[in-house]
Amino acid sequence: MKFLIDFFPLLAFFIAFKIPENTEQGIYLATATLIVATIIQIVINRLVYHRFENTHLITFAVVLVFGGATLLLQDERFIKWKPTIVFWIFAALALASEFIGDKNLFRRFIGMVDKNIQAPDFVWSRLNVSWVIFFVLVGLLNLYVAYNYDVAVWVDFKVIGLTIINFLFVAGQIIYLFRYMKDSPDQIEKGNK
Repeated sequence: MKFLIDFFPLLAFFIAFKIPENTEQGIYLATATLIVATIIQIVINRLVYHRFENTHLITFAVVLVFGGATLLLQDERFIKWKPTIVFWIFAALALASEFIGDKNLFRRFIGMVDKNIQAPDFVWSRLNVSWVIFFVLVGLLNLYVAYNYDVAVWVDFKVIGLTIINFLFVAGQIIYLFRYMKDSPDQIEKGNK
């Protein structure tokens, strides 16, 4: 369910872009749809999980500002900057977390997902810094595609390309962390039977 909630705005954006035959009309319809879908995402997440996700709120703020500018000024460049701005905000937060608090952003995130991972501090730091570098580079890649290809190619890249790139990076992180996973008491008990 969470997976569907997280990807709902992206999917809505992609479908809305493909509806009109004219890509100029498509980008504006997709942008308006993205704004509405992001609001729906936040509301559904609040109703189902009884909390607001910081990532959703940050994304919504950027969508509202850059999507609103796209619609008001009828200039697609603003919505093309949205992924880059979101990636760079997350890069800045991850970098700042190296120096603020007792756990960096990546370690806090993984701790919410799986408490059975016990890794040395230098591993958490490496992984967190790798996220900083990843976010910066993917943000630059988004700008490269946005300014060197037409809007239809950029939309496909944003929805399909960035999703694949993110998935592969996360898979690499999981593989790296796998050696630090500890068996939970439930798994040990099942293994002894």
